[in-house]
Amino acid sequence: MATSRKPWILSAALVTIIIMAAACSPGGKRAPEKTAPVKFPLEEKSIAELQEMMTSGTATSESLVTLYLKRIDEIDRNGPGLNAVIETNPDAPAIARDLDRERREKGPRGPLHGVPVLIKDNIDTADKMETTAGSLALLGSKPVRDAFVAERLRAAGAVIIGKTNLSEWANFRSSRSSSGWSGRGGQTHNPYALDRNPSGSSSGSAAAVAASLAAAGVGTETDGSIVSPASVCGIVGIKPTVGLVSRSGIVPIAHSQDTAGPMARTVADAATLLGAMTGIDPSDPATKESKGRSLTDYREFLKPGGLRGARIGVLRADSFNFSPKLAPVLRAAVEAMKKEGAEVVDPVEFPTLGKTGGSEYEVLLYEFKADLAAYLAARPGAAIRGVADLIEFNRKNADREMPFFGQEVLEEAVKKGPLTDKAYRDALAKDHDLMRAKGIDAVLAKHKLDALVVLTNGPAHMTDLVNGDRDTGGSSSLAAVAGYPSITLPAGWIDGLPVGISFIGKAWSEPALVKLAFGLEQALGMRKPPRLNPTADIPFSGLVPTISK
Repeated sequence: MATSRKPWILSAALVTIIIMAAACSPGGKRAPEKTAPVKFPLEEKSIAELQEMMTSGTATSESLVTLYLKRIDEIDRNGPGLNAVIETNPDAPAIARDLDRERREKGPRGPLHGVPVLIKDNIDTADKMETTAGSLALLGSKPVRDAFVAERLRAAGAVIIGKTNLSEWANFRSSRSSSGWSGRGGQTHNPYALDRNPSGSSSGSAAAVAASLAAAGVGTETDGSIVSPASVCGIVGIKPTVGLVSRSGIVPIAHSQDTAGPMARTVADAATLLGAMTGIDPSDPATKESKGRSLTDYREFLKPGGLRGARIGVLRADSFNFSPKLAPVLRAAVEAMKKEGAEVVDPVEFPTLGKTGGSEYEVLLYEFKADLAAYLAARPGAAIRGVADLIEFNRKNADREMPFFGQEVLEEAVKKGPLTDKAYRDALAKDHDLMRAKGIDAVLAKHKLDALVVLTNGPAHMTDLVNGDRDTGGSSSLAAVAGYPSITLPAGWIDGLPVGISFIGKAWSEPALVKLAFGLEQALGMRKPPRLNPTADIPFSGLVPTISK
C-alpha cells in the first residue's frame, strides 16, 4: 500500500543510529569507512544463468538453496543486518532435492524449476512457515492452503525459501509509519545505505532481491507497494493489471486495487516470474477477466529493439512532487528512448492527475474493513476476526505493536459501513472514471500512445521511527487507482541511491510494457549491486548514463 502520504526492531534501528554516530567525525563530516562488499558466488545471477548451472551440472537446486540460505544468515540476520527476511523455510532443502531428482528423471518443468525465490509475508503458505502480514496478531494461526500465487510458483518448480518482512498490514495502519517496519519483523534497511528506508510495503522483497538473497521475489501492491520499493532498492517491479494475478490467500487491503507481482533484478527475470503467477482462479472472480488476455510466458517480449517504433508520452507534472535533482535521470531516459527509435511525445498532460486522493482513501477504508473480515473468516485459529479485534489487539500489545506510531488508519476504517453504502460506491465510480476513462485511457488515445513514462519515486529517505516516512515524490497512484499495469526499472543514481522510471499502460498491456522496459533496460544498463554501506555515498561514476548510440 501507499496512499497520498503512503501510510505505509527497535534494536535494528538503534544499531543503525550507533553505526551512523561512529561514522561521523567531531567536525560533522562522515569518515570514509565503508562496509566491504560481501563476496557471494550467486550475486546478480539471473534465473537463466541459474538454469544453465543446473542444466550443466555445475549446481543443483539444493546447492543453490544452501548458498542463498547461507547468504541470508550472513548479511540479513548477521553482518550488515539487512533484516529483509522474516522467516526461512525449513523444508526448502528437501523440496530442492525432490526437484533435483525430478530434473534427472523427467527434465525441468520450465524456467523456474529449482529456482529459489522469496515471497512476502502476507501470502499464505500451508507449510511450516507463518503468514502474518508482519503482525503479531496472526502468529500461530495457519492458513488451510497455499495462496493461489504460491501454488502456481510451486507448480512451476520454484523453491520458496522464505518469507520477507513488510510494512505491517501492507502499510495500512498509520499515517506516521516507517515503511519496512512490522511488529513481528522489525525494521528492514535499504541495501544501498542501511540508514535509508527501503520503502513499502514490499520492503523485504525489494531489499532481499537487490542484495541477492534469492533469485527473485514476490511483492504485493495496493498503491505503490511494488513499484516504490523496487525503485528505491534498484530493481525491477511489475504491478500487473488487477485480475491478471489471483489475490486469494493474500492478506488484503482492497480488492479494487490489490495485486501480487514479481520483483527481480532484471526485466527478463521479472517477466519469467510473472508468467508463472498468472491464471484463472475460481476463488478470485477478478481473474475471470484475464481469460484470453493472460500468458504463461512473457519471455517472448524480451527482444532487442523493443523501443523501436513505439510511441511514448512523458509525464512531467509538478503534482508528483519530485526533486529537481531527478531531472537528469528522466532526461537521459528520454534521450535513450529516442536513440533507440521510439517516438516521444514530451510532455503530455494528464488532466485528472491529483483528483482521486480523497476518493481512493475512502475506497480503501471501506474495502479493508470488508476484505479483512472475509479473509480472516477463512483463517482458522486467528486471534482476530476483523478490524475492531485488530485495534484491540494492538492496544493490549502496544509495547510491541505500537512503540513508534499508532493505528489511526485502522480506527478510521472500523467506522465505515458496508460496501453497499452510497459513499463507497460513489468514491469507487469516481476513481475509475477519473483514472481509467478520463485518465490513462483518454491520454493514451488522444496522443496515440503505446505507454506513458514517468519517474517512479525519489531516492530513498532516511529511516525515521519518530516522524515516519518522508514524501520524496511518487507516480504510483495513476496505475494503482485505475487497476492498470505498470513496470519500474533502474534509470539512474542520486548520491549513490537508485532512482527508477515507470512505464504505465492500458489494462492487460503487460506484454507491451515488458517489451518497452526491456528495451530501455538494455539502453541504460543502470542496475548496480548494493554495497551494504552504513550510509549513502557516491560509489558509482555519474548520476545518469552517457548515451553514445
